[in-house]
Amino acid sequence: MTTSAVFLAIIGISLTFFPVEIANYLVFGVESILILVLQVMGGLFFGFAMLNWMAKESVIGGIYNKPLVTANMAQFVVGGLALLKDLIPHPDKPLIIWVLTGFYTIFGLLFAILFVRSPVKN
Repeated sequence: MTTSAVFLAIIGISLTFFPVEIANYLVFGVESILILVLQVMGGLFFGFAMLNWMAKESVIGGIYNKPLVTANMAQFVVGGLALLKDLIPHPDKPLIIWVLTGFYTIFGLLFAILFVRSPVKN
């Protein structure tokens, strides 16, 4: 939970405070509506980060914190599949897209495991 919280916070803060730079780097161009969408997405990512951060000490798995696990699993699986779908025909994408795809895929798998697995006692 801590790792996913930090990962999402970095994305959220970056999108909130540097939307123009990110849009230029990813070759989207700078459109006012795109900047607004990126900043709103930054807020969503940061909100998810805070949710995961606050739940990092909680029991997670099985029936415990099922809504939290389900939301994270959905976000990372859908995002990971979308990124993979874009990368397969276009492997020349920037390195950051490859890194994001790797993180999304790993987090998606881990949250899917948490979704079906009972919590382990320490």
